[in-house]
Amino acid sequence: MIVNEQRTRRSLRMAQMVLALLLLTSPSFDVWAEVGETSLGHLVLNGGGSKPREVMEKFIELAGGPDAAIVVFPTASAEPDTGEYYRDLFIGDYGCSNVFVADVRTSDDAGNATIAERVRSAGGIFFSGGDQRRITRALLGTLVGDAVHQAHHRGAVIGGTSAGTACQSSLMITGDGDLTVIAADNVELWEGLDLFPGVIVDQHFVARGRHNRLISVILEHPDLLGIGVDEATAVWVRPNGTFEVLGEGWVVVYDAHDSEIQQRDGAEGRSDLGVHSLKTHVLLPREVFDVHSRAVVLGTRGGGRR
Repeated sequence: MIVNEQRTRRSLRMAQMVLALLLLTSPSFDVWAEVGETSLGHLVLNGGGSKPREVMEKFIELAGGPDAAIVVFPTASAEPDTGEYYRDLFIGDYGCSNVFVADVRTSDDAGNATIAERVRSAGGIFFSGGDQRRITRALLGTLVGDAVHQAHHRGAVIGGTSAGTACQSSLMITGDGDLTVIAADNVELWEGLDLFPGVIVDQHFVARGRHNRLISVILEHPDLLGIGVDEATAVWVRPNGTFEVLGEGWVVVYDAHDSEIQQRDGAEGRSDLGVHSLKTHVLLPREVFDVHSRAVVLGTRGGGRR
């Protein structure tokens, strides 16, 4: 179920998102040909928990190195020192010299032209963890939110962890819903930033056992891939629509595109979902997956089937 908060401000954006999802259901529509390959930017999205050095170094490398301009959004966090933590992390642990904390908490903050220009010219943009709803409330339909897209289109890398990962797909799992069942209209979805097209992303995935909710969402949106990123693990998403697993854990991919999906009346008024032939991939570090072909890329950096 998609919650449309602040209805007047979001009505146009939601109409655009519905049109995009209708296009996705067309057999001839190639989301990466239409969207992904028009952007020169990469994404490095960590599933929460610890941030492996390999993941952070890849983000900095893609941003242009330690001297590149990096913008941090602590927007998702309720902690007042989150921006300071990330500034110290990038400068102290990784030797970065040009780190700007974008103190954006509301859509009014996101109308700041000075911040928008810093974002637009950044080499890397990093979103902290917390509550992903804070990110989309603040950024969607604003000058700064548009600047994030412009920077990524130009070639800036987008990084994030936990909530900063969950917000990147077109539809965003908020975290609300009954995780004990697999049912329709059960998992709350909001509009996301739409920087990782063709998928719905979940995080803390294996560590917190979030399979039920991602399966529920994918069965309701079978043309989108479900990407569950574990803690201390990241997906490095390239402009051509492939992603590589970095870090220490697993990335789970659910593909219901060619599955037989069932919906039946369940207990307590639920609409229970079932599926036959749900395709599942459990990817390990260094394995590469192609979102366009919905398949593992074999023989890459030691990844692939064994």
